[in-house]
Amino acid sequence: MKKNTKHLRTNIINKTLFYIYKYIDTNISLEELASLNNLSKYHFHRIFKEETNQTLFNKITSIRLQKASSLLLTNQDSTISQIANMCGYSSHSSFIKAFKNKFIYTPLEYKKFGYKEFSQSILKNQNIDFNKFKYLSPKIKIIDTKYYAYIRHTGYDKSISKTWDKLLAFAYENKLNSSVQIGLHHDNPLLIKHHLCNYVAGFEVEKNFMGSNGISLLEFPKSLCAVFTTSGEYGDIFNIMAYVYHIWLPKSHYEALTLPAYTIYNKNHFINNNKTFEIDFYVPVCLR
Repeated sequence: MKKNTKHLRTNIINKTLFYIYKYIDTNISLEELASLNNLSKYHFHRIFKEETNQTLFNKITSIRLQKASSLLLTNQDSTISQIANMCGYSSHSSFIKAFKNKFIYTPLEYKKFGYKEFSQSILKNQNIDFNKFKYLSPKIKIIDTKYYAYIRHTGYDKSISKTWDKLLAFAYENKLNSSVQIGLHHDNPLLIKHHLCNYVAGFEVEKNFMGSNGISLLEFPKSLCAVFTTSGEYGDIFNIMAYVYHIWLPKSHYEALTLPAYTIYNKNHFINNNKTFEIDFYVPVCLR
């Protein structure tokens, strides 16, 4: 495959997934995504399936349910119907059926107790410490719209380093000097198997950035965030998420949005063989 063709295909997937995540609360159709990419429905869906190894319907459903699984945990005051609507389900019954097919429990069962049992099955071979970062107290900040050059990555593991290597090589070759590095965490690794979690590696750029070589432009909207400043070593990000999602958020005055949590790296343990990290962990929130 020619280099330019590969970039065009990557850009189609990036633009499509960005749109799905941004408008996950709406009824997203094949027609609008094909139109977004200036392609026929058949051509668009063929490219999407070849590049992601999933049908469009299965991918959208997976994203909706993975978002819902986290919101059922963090948004204690939201009803099942409200969470279903936030994730794009207009039918209460179809949400319950789809959720149970994926997570075994109904949304109500999952919210009350099922998430604990489901989480234990995900983490049975890992040592997660829910209290290691219990000292963290966030600052609540309004964060303006930011723009990032980025690469998508599937899996929360050390292979993320290879994605960062590619991104930094691109920055060097294109003389892009940005000190702001970001990692977007679309999924809660205590509820979703790590090899299925979706991550984005990026660095801040200007709004007029033009991508190439599979690097695209991401616009992260203005949002209210709880910001946790801390440090640790590889694996501690799971402990931070465990505390924030399972302890702090449910007891706080805030609820999570469908926007992903993200890390701003002051010291990035995925590059330069760093063994430790220094980060600001941002969680987009709204008042209960």
